[in-house]
Amino acid sequence: MKWIPQATRMPIKEILKQYWGYDSFRPLQEEIISSVLEGHDTLGMLPTGGGKSLTFQVPAIALGGLCIVVTPLIALMKDQKDHLVERGIKAAAIHVGMSHDDIVDTYDRVLADDYRFLYLSPERLETPLFLAKLRFMDVRLLVVDEAHCISQWGYDFRPPYRRIAALRDKIPASVPCMALTATATENTIRDIQEKLAFRPGARVFKASFVRPNLTYEVCRAEDKISMLLNLLRETECAIVYVRSRQQTREYAKMLTEMGVPANFYHAGLSPTDKQARQDAWMKGDYPVMVATNAFGMGIDKPNVRRVIHIDLPPSPEEYYQEAGRAGRDGQPATATLLANRTDVMRLRKHLDLEFPERDFCRLVYQKLSSYWQIAIGAGDQCLFQFELEKFCTAFRLPFSDVHYALKILDQAGYISYMEEPDRHSRVMMVASRSALYHISLTQEETLVLRTILRRYTGLFADYVFIRETDLMFWTRLTRKQVYDTLLKLTRKRVLHYVPAREVPAIVYRTPRLDESEIRIDHTVYEDRRESKSKRIEAMVHYVETDDTCRLQMLLEYFGEHTPRPCGSCDVCRNEAMCQEGTADRRERMESYIKALLARHAEALPVARLVSLLRTQWDTDEIADAIRQMTDDGELLLRDGVLALPGTDSE
Repeated sequence: MKWIPQATRMPIKEILKQYWGYDSFRPLQEEIISSVLEGHDTLGMLPTGGGKSLTFQVPAIALGGLCIVVTPLIALMKDQKDHLVERGIKAAAIHVGMSHDDIVDTYDRVLADDYRFLYLSPERLETPLFLAKLRFMDVRLLVVDEAHCISQWGYDFRPPYRRIAALRDKIPASVPCMALTATATENTIRDIQEKLAFRPGARVFKASFVRPNLTYEVCRAEDKISMLLNLLRETECAIVYVRSRQQTREYAKMLTEMGVPANFYHAGLSPTDKQARQDAWMKGDYPVMVATNAFGMGIDKPNVRRVIHIDLPPSPEEYYQEAGRAGRDGQPATATLLANRTDVMRLRKHLDLEFPERDFCRLVYQKLSSYWQIAIGAGDQCLFQFELEKFCTAFRLPFSDVHYALKILDQAGYISYMEEPDRHSRVMMVASRSALYHISLTQEETLVLRTILRRYTGLFADYVFIRETDLMFWTRLTRKQVYDTLLKLTRKRVLHYVPAREVPAIVYRTPRLDESEIRIDHTVYEDRRESKSKRIEAMVHYVETDDTCRLQMLLEYFGEHTPRPCGSCDVCRNEAMCQEGTADRRERMESYIKALLARHAEALPVARLVSLLRTQWDTDEIADAIRQMTDDGELLLRDGVLALPGTDSE
């Protein structure tokens, strides 16, 4: 690496002012940047909305050369890339959905035109094309965003992240590695540093998890729908998190029908639909997005006033990340968690579902092999389209248990369980050009192979998108013949064919084994279960505790301690109400009622007013106050609607 002496670098505050227009850094940003510029491997933890991207973008510009940014989400990399380009900074992103020619062109531009940033997914780092181009890149900084994904103890562990450290052996040893995340426990912090091979002298910076403008509250609600409607009618922009794709559709439809325009978002939508819905929500076409946890990272909408969780999240990390999408403009915002008596039981039961018995996992593996008639020793690297419902029906197996057994078999390394559809067929050559002359092929295999080699370029370096309909036209074969021939060429290790699919798929990562040979390691099963159980119990503690400040509980979980309660969460509000005198309490409620009526065009149905007040006062107290204020002429009641005197409602 061509390390740039400090004296020749552009000062970081000048970079900040020139490209972003800011005069000063936020807390901890400057310390993280200085650590990187001094050549230290650096782990930075800044809360959602804390300005993580600037902590690597500023030093990358100061260092010159190329900064490789590894990030898991297409939306995240495209958003950051676009913002850099708008500021006149050369940046590129390579992601699923790009054609092979576009990928090659992007790499060539990065090499030829002095680019500063290249955004990649972790899977892309292992492709032959990237590794070939890497030799010519002047890499000066390696950044791993959402670094909690690398840790077995993080809440969003992703196996491809574990292989990022191998990249460090292919770039100069002096290049610093920077890891960024919004949430991490002490176990996760240690694991991130170990898995990224941080060098001696590495530094860790941890910002406070306190968001002064964000209020946390837990609302006890047996009727969650009514509570949700009341909360959203008071909110200009909100995200509603649910745990299933079906719920996103159902809640969005219900809210829209009840006068609160909403749309839904989940991982199963096509990339086009995801982008369109995200763009429409960002523009304010509808105020509410109902989503699974697939919606969030990279979403930078400043005026989200409320984040509502219909169901309990499985961990404080996930809750803190999602709640933190409210109030990114620094204005007051609220994170509301709706809870009732069955939520805790449901969350604990889900843990048992996620870890079916080892013998059941072996049974599922054996049934898969029977389903596709795969002999022992066969099937290595073969892809099979897989419809879970049909499989479960065929063998009379429980749907959820099979789904989680497949995930465990995936974690154990026997299969790859690809749950999302893939609408592009891809091919990459496996055999070398010289080896092709020594492989025995049928007439159809030779015809298809020659056509592919003649019509497509770059096959020996990376996956190339193909269309089976084009191959049908060029070879005069049927679709089935083309498909079967490509699979045969895959089994002969001539090429690797990944067909387009509208349904999930399973790939055998090893030759089929006898089920008695299936070994599910302790780290895959017991360690992961224990880690998830601890996170669930921490979430249960957060919900069920009503005598400790919500913020203090979250901070304690993340290893941060503060002696002062927040003063604004539901626990702190209830404590304040218990301490105040009866007269003061009544006066504050009456003032609040008048303020609510003034805000709502001076009129509200009684039932709705009561629902808005009952998080702070008892129903009997509210009813008594309304009755007294009506008797005293401070309120007018007509046909179940309350109004202030002297208004049109009168």
